[in-house]
Amino acid sequence: MQVDAVVLDIDGVLVDVADSYRRAILESIERVCGKTIDRDAVQSFKDAGGFNNDWELTYAAALYVLARREGLRMEVDAFTDAVADHGGGLDAAKRVVADLPSVSQARVRDQWDTERLRDVFQALYLGADLYRDLEGGEPPFETAGYIHDEPVLVEPATIDDLTDRFDVGVLTGRPAAEAEIALDRVGLDVAADHRFTMDDWEEGKPHPRALVTLAERFDAERVAFAGDTLDDVRTARNADADDESRVYYGIGVLTGGLTGESGRRAFAAVPADAIVDDVNELVDLLE
Repeated sequence: MQVDAVVLDIDGVLVDVADSYRRAILESIERVCGKTIDRDAVQSFKDAGGFNNDWELTYAAALYVLARREGLRMEVDAFTDAVADHGGGLDAAKRVVADLPSVSQARVRDQWDTERLRDVFQALYLGADLYRDLEGGEPPFETAGYIHDEPVLVEPATIDDLTDRFDVGVLTGRPAAEAEIALDRVGLDVAADHRFTMDDWEEGKPHPRALVTLAERFDAERVAFAGDTLDDVRTARNADADDESRVYYGIGVLTGGLTGESGRRAFAAVPADAIVDDVNELVDLLE
């Protein structure tokens, strides 16, 4: 696979977020709603598309929990399938819940506190000290922060190899400050104009704008984008369709929520141009 530039996602590719972001999703819903979804359900929301932002995934999953309490007769897989059918994302989740009777919808809205969900999420993920630094206020409770529980997935030799041979960019749903923390942890130095974070674009994955913009900034003709979700691969597919002057490859990485043979089948169905067990396999895959 011959390329000029490599663009990397962070979560599930460079660092493992199973016990950080995903744990914060589950526990935020539990704290605010009194009940939560299970870990596998998080991936069901991711697969539905449109949930590059984990705050919005948290809001949608909380909406599902509250709607179930008020009479929604759908298991979580059926709910996320319906969300996918409506185009994915938080707005689609709202449309699915809109099938409830009006009285039940009103009760759900009264209990659905997205500001509190975000506040609890940030306190759990960042911990009290980083919360004060990044959020600019006092956390709702004192915690150490799950951000410190993110094992590094990429080897230093991989970073050296990729940065020696290619232009390397980053495309992530993280806020900029949290992306910087992760990049520092793995030892990847990426210039500000070679990265897109949550703070840099409104559309989010799988919209192609950010990836196409990075390709333009690199003046690259062939770009590989490696990510751990179906929306990451869809981003590359959409960029390839949108930008006729370049070739974009979508590479599925099996160290996020999609793993094993089921993960390979899911990526192949999008379809991904290649599927790797972890990001370190890019060294041998890319030329």
